[in-house]
Amino acid sequence: MSPEPEQRRRGRGGRLEPLEPAGTAAEGEESESQGRRNLRWYAVQVASGCENKVKSTLMQRAAALDVADQIVEVVIPKRTGFKLDRSGKRQEQEEKIFPGYVLVRMDLNDDTWMVVKTTPNVINFVGTEERRAYGRGRGHVTPRPLSPSEVQRIFSSVEVEEVPLKIDMAPGDRIEVLAGPFQGFYGEVVDVSPERGKLKALISIFGRDTPVELEFGQVRKEV
Repeated sequence: MSPEPEQRRRGRGGRLEPLEPAGTAAEGEESESQGRRNLRWYAVQVASGCENKVKSTLMQRAAALDVADQIVEVVIPKRTGFKLDRSGKRQEQEEKIFPGYVLVRMDLNDDTWMVVKTTPNVINFVGTEERRAYGRGRGHVTPRPLSPSEVQRIFSSVEVEEVPLKIDMAPGDRIEVLAGPFQGFYGEVVDVSPERGKLKALISIFGRDTPVELEFGQVRKEV
């Protein structure tokens, strides 16, 4: 039996030229397609305490629905903090920087938007809300990608230092954050824990008042 003839095409001048292998063309198209991806970071609001569940479920759904090359990463920003146990010993622990939010690196289009929005425990993208013409419900939210400066600030690592416990602050005081991931933000004190050297304050993040925990040494009371 004679070997299968090599596939050829007519080139310039009528000369026969070998055809490009199908696999090579497919690989080239795939590489070019990935190069066209507009991958940006988006903040997504989720049910409180469900950040880890949303992260794992969303990545599983992205793979199952064949958009894993468009939803490429889900991150829960954390930092290393410290707390005092009952014996007064200092213990290291991980703290969520933005409780109730996850960050998704994705190419936003109709398909990926739907995958994220229909993931259990996802509330909505952070973005610009369009007012409804009637009714009291929320309007459509257009997702807003994070700016490079926002991404840099969020992912910058912060080492929390031990600070003195004495502080002249009370609920209702206005504060300025001097250090840490919220440096430059302003907020209002809602709770003070002298025994832990920390306070809770409401800070506007992505246009929403979000409770965050801060070390006494990270803030200054506005006069």
